[in-house]
Amino acid sequence: MKNLITTIYLFAFTLSVMAGGLSESIDFQVSFDENGPLYPSYPKSPIMPPSVSLDDHTLYFDTPCDGCTLNIVDENDVVVYTLFIPTGTTSLVLPSTLSGEYVLQIIRSNYLFWGYVTL
Repeated sequence: MKNLITTIYLFAFTLSVMAGGLSESIDFQVSFDENGPLYPSYPKSPIMPPSVSLDDHTLYFDTPCDGCTLNIVDENDVVVYTLFIPTGTTSLVLPSTLSGEYVLQIIRSNYLFWGYVTL
């Protein structure tokens, strides 16, 4: 049984590589805005960042980010792209004109999730 599971896993991995490569998971940091409108103090439980991966200029959302704001910030701290993420979004194509290293921000109420990406 263990050999069957290993074989299936290797087959699926090979297919994903042949289908266009592997997407890169984005490692998010979390910041909290205590002056925001919803919470007067820090949360009592840990906050789980969204699970998002990047393949070329396409973002894949493994966890929902419905109603969040997406910002892409350049090295000069200038927001070069912003978008409200619609309900039910599982993938999002970023403009192909973006090239280089950026900070990807996802803003959900008082939380700012941010991570570095290369486009």
